[in-house]
Amino acid sequence: MALLDWIAPESGLRVEGAGVVLRPPRASDYAEWRELRAASRAFLQPWEPTWPADDLGRAAYRRRLTAYARDRDAGAAYPFFVLRAHDEAITGGITLSNVRRGVAQMGSIGYWCGKPFTRGGLTLAAVKALADFSFRTLGLHRLEAACIPDNVPSRRLLSRAGFTEEGYAKTYLKINGVWRDHVLFGLISPLRGPEGPDEGVSV
Repeated sequence: MALLDWIAPESGLRVEGAGVVLRPPRASDYAEWRELRAASRAFLQPWEPTWPADDLGRAAYRRRLTAYARDRDAGAAYPFFVLRAHDEAITGGITLSNVRRGVAQMGSIGYWCGKPFTRGGLTLAAVKALADFSFRTLGLHRLEAACIPDNVPSRRLLSRAGFTEEGYAKTYLKINGVWRDHVLFGLISPLRGPEGPDEGVSV
């Protein structure tokens, strides 16, 4: 899929959940995305990698779209914006990344929510929708996620989405300029038995 196909509305990739819609970022989303990220910077920065100086610039956004298209073409990652269903306002983002096939059949979920849209259940709905897409459409067997131990809302969200705490990784990711420990979570597809897909499940 070419970059112009990736950012065009007619590309057709759309995932619906409870009150949310997930779709790939587009060039036309730039102004709305920038406004939400700028308004949420202090809220988001403690939980994210350090933002580059030009992170909110248009050129940086174009680079993101190019990287997204490349990863999507390779089947390595599926980035989405989270839209509120009734008005399609951008509320945050969610990505299925590090997709591994072969004997693994797994991927990792990461997400962010703009400050004005917190505590509304939208990110939880997005995680559930992306999990369903991962298992039913992509045929994955397992999803993983991780969060900083003192990010209590994120830990609760993952638990409510069906993920199980599986471990603790020391200095796992560099967040806001510091290597931070993370709690590791996992979710197994309910569609698969121990030897592969259950009968009737399309992968």
